[in-house]
Amino acid sequence: MGPIDRSITSGTSGSDFLQLNTEEAPPGGLADWLARRLRDAIADGRLPVGGRLPATRVLAGELRVSRGVVTEAYRRLTEDGHIAGRGRGGTVVVAAPVATVPTPHTREPSGGRPSAGALFAAPPGADIFDALRTAPARIDLSPGLPDLASFPRTAWLRAERSVLTGLSAADFGYGDPRGTPALRLAVANWLARNRGIRADPDDVLVVAGTAQALGLIGQVFRADGIHQVAVEDPGSLGARQHLRHCALDTPPVPVDSEGVRVDALRATGAPAVLLTPAHQFPTGVVLDGERRRELMRWAGEGGLIVEDDYDAEHRYDRPPAPALRSMLAEHVCYAGSVSKLLAPALRVGWVLAPPKYRDALVAAKRFADLGNAALPQLVLAHLMESGRLERQLRQLRRRHRRRRDAMIGAIRTQLPGAVVHGAAAGLHLMVTFDGDFPDADLAAAALAHGVKTQPLSWHGIRPGRPGLVLGYAASTPTAIAEGIALIGEALRQERGRGLGRASATG
Repeated sequence: MGPIDRSITSGTSGSDFLQLNTEEAPPGGLADWLARRLRDAIADGRLPVGGRLPATRVLAGELRVSRGVVTEAYRRLTEDGHIAGRGRGGTVVVAAPVATVPTPHTREPSGGRPSAGALFAAPPGADIFDALRTAPARIDLSPGLPDLASFPRTAWLRAERSVLTGLSAADFGYGDPRGTPALRLAVANWLARNRGIRADPDDVLVVAGTAQALGLIGQVFRADGIHQVAVEDPGSLGARQHLRHCALDTPPVPVDSEGVRVDALRATGAPAVLLTPAHQFPTGVVLDGERRRELMRWAGEGGLIVEDDYDAEHRYDRPPAPALRSMLAEHVCYAGSVSKLLAPALRVGWVLAPPKYRDALVAAKRFADLGNAALPQLVLAHLMESGRLERQLRQLRRRHRRRRDAMIGAIRTQLPGAVVHGAAAGLHLMVTFDGDFPDADLAAAALAHGVKTQPLSWHGIRPGRPGLVLGYAASTPTAIAEGIALIGEALRQERGRGLGRASATG
């Protein structure tokens, strides 16, 4: 047992453990009281991440309560993602909840970081997401954040040990810039099972996430004389920034309730388009069947599609939407990653390119970095082929559904009149409001109240209804409910001050 375990478990007799005293609990509320006390102890560091809690039987005996009370308290913290059972290793703290009181390292610094108002005062620049990530906030409802606390550390370590045991000395040298054969095979099998895409492992190029995929595709397109890639409007600001960094024009194509408007795409004259057809970002719309047929006709006339399949596995209330790549392999550059399934820190994704661009993309990857790190690829391949990643996905769907439901319930209560979009899948919701006010002002006010989110206008090129893009995957139901309540408070205060009056006059 390490030093953390000893600090928690030594001397835990009676009420010595966290100085618990059941006489403080309200009548009939023992489980609520215990869960709250444990959550507070995790938040303030008395129960640090990695620390072990007493067994339910032991703690129940010391507190002289039924074992069911302790089991229920532990269950609630498990569902919130704060603790997890580790078999013989006991129940372990895996993530701290959002602190209810600013700590010294989360207070607004005197310099070096923009204030809430300054962050949203100007059109977003190239470093806007870096600035937003470092902005202090008690509750982070930014879209695009997966549930990092659920990363399967034990399974990853077990797979890593297994992989290392089987590696020869030569395996630690430079490898194939396309990626390890094991991962390319695993990705091909994964896409066949989960996205209906039939691909040979030689079709798969392993890259450092979708961001690098877009950079490589943009580089190859420019070399082929393509200078325009149309984008969805609204659509991902980050993806648009990557394309523009490659000196590509990004004419907007409107999105409606059936997906991207192919007639408007034709009108741009762009030879290529970037799409999120399975779960359009940020609206959540699925590309309609008739629109798919129109798009197939457009592609058959020479059009190219870049398909960003960023979170298609995360669906709850609808059947899977087929990937465009499964129907249009000759015309689609397909990009995916594990950033929303495991963690962005892994920097592992893949591209399946049409035959015309396959060699050029491999060359671009070779000269970019000689290929991704091999060890994480081999570990990921092990998780994919063993079925562990499918189990992870099933667990995430259950957890995300509860968090999504918590967010929808909080929006109905705290943001009356707001319209929720894209609830059937993904890791975020889009909400729109009636009225004419700058949603960046609302996002700034929310951040001033301690809640981080993104204004819908960041992701639009042309003016549209004000709204917010709210991520729910990385926050507990408790934090989500509090965050939406704070946004509601910010909205009421800003409307009381005449939110948008200054913009309307100038």
